[in-house]
Amino acid sequence: MLARGAIALVLGLVAAACDGGRSSQNEAGPKPGASAPARGEPSEVSVDDSEPEPEPAPKVDPRGRRWGIVIHGGAGTINPDKLSPEREAEYRAKLRESVDAGYAVLADGGSSLDAVQASILILEDSPLFNAGKGAVFTHDGTNEMDASVMNGQTGQAGAVAGITTIKNPILAARAVMEHSPHVMLAGPGAEQFCRTQGLQEVPPEYFHTERRKKALDRIRARETTELDHGSGDDDSKDEGGKPPDGKFGTVGAVAVDQRGHVAAGTSTGGMTNKRWGRIGDSPVIGAGTFADDDSCAVSATGHGEFFIREAAAHSVCARMQFGKQSLTEAAHAVVFEQLEPIGGSGGVIAITASGERATPFNTPGMYRAHKMSDGTTGVAIWKSDHPREQASETP
Repeated sequence: MLARGAIALVLGLVAAACDGGRSSQNEAGPKPGASAPARGEPSEVSVDDSEPEPEPAPKVDPRGRRWGIVIHGGAGTINPDKLSPEREAEYRAKLRESVDAGYAVLADGGSSLDAVQASILILEDSPLFNAGKGAVFTHDGTNEMDASVMNGQTGQAGAVAGITTIKNPILAARAVMEHSPHVMLAGPGAEQFCRTQGLQEVPPEYFHTERRKKALDRIRARETTELDHGSGDDDSKDEGGKPPDGKFGTVGAVAVDQRGHVAAGTSTGGMTNKRWGRIGDSPVIGAGTFADDDSCAVSATGHGEFFIREAAAHSVCARMQFGKQSLTEAAHAVVFEQLEPIGGSGGVIAITASGERATPFNTPGMYRAHKMSDGTTGVAIWKSDHPREQASETP
């Protein structure tokens, strides 16, 4: 028995010496009687399990995948009879500036999250839109702002609600996502956190604009709240007593970068004459904002209470992921089959990792723009069949 064991040991050593070049992952080899590797499995010869170095993002994806950005500046009535050509030109120019800023980040190989931020900053700094500088007034004559962002690659998200002194709420939302263990911070606590991050503060008066103050005075006289605010230059009302050129005040952006990662962001001043710390859908992850590389990125604009109840942004992604719907089918179903029947007015913008985009809305208009790597670009306000959109490409 001893001699037989010694012979087996010698034979084993010889076999090991002959197989000395085998990689460590395969050093044990197949056990006696084990079958050969099945088709498609790696063999024991010339196996390289090392991870390749990541390649820099190409300017043009070799698979033909599109990258780009879609933005919105709110949906609503947007009465063309009350929107002068001059004011319309201002809106279109600012939307173009915003989408160009985000696209420039993507063209330089930047991330979708950076692109979303760049676009929203332009809209927050403009008094034209109900976010940041153009935020509407609360019942108490203050400006309370909300914002959120989400990274579709990592699933991380951040949001702020009810802040009053931070110049750019979208930066605050991103700081919560990247520099805190939380998802949403609100009120004075959120502002205290923003100070620790060195974000720019401004006096509350920075957000005061005469047009928004007139809207508050008009609505106070009627003792009501208003989700859609005027973007015209007068204080007249339509037959229903609403402002002639109302829109749901929110701005947002969704983007996909050259690496195929998506992101979304939304920012708002809320509703005119709101009370009691009301918070809408914009800072609520899953309602006003959602992003997932496996489905899409979504930013919503509309009657926030309904968007919260329907988890609107997440519903678009869920319909794609679990219902196997296309982006167009999913976004349309949420806007027209989930929201509209229960009174939810508004729209969404959405984009996938492959560059498919959708911008459905159930209101007469929605300020929007897009710019894609395949050369398609456009700025629009009303539906494509509207006389004032006939000469413009509708996203």
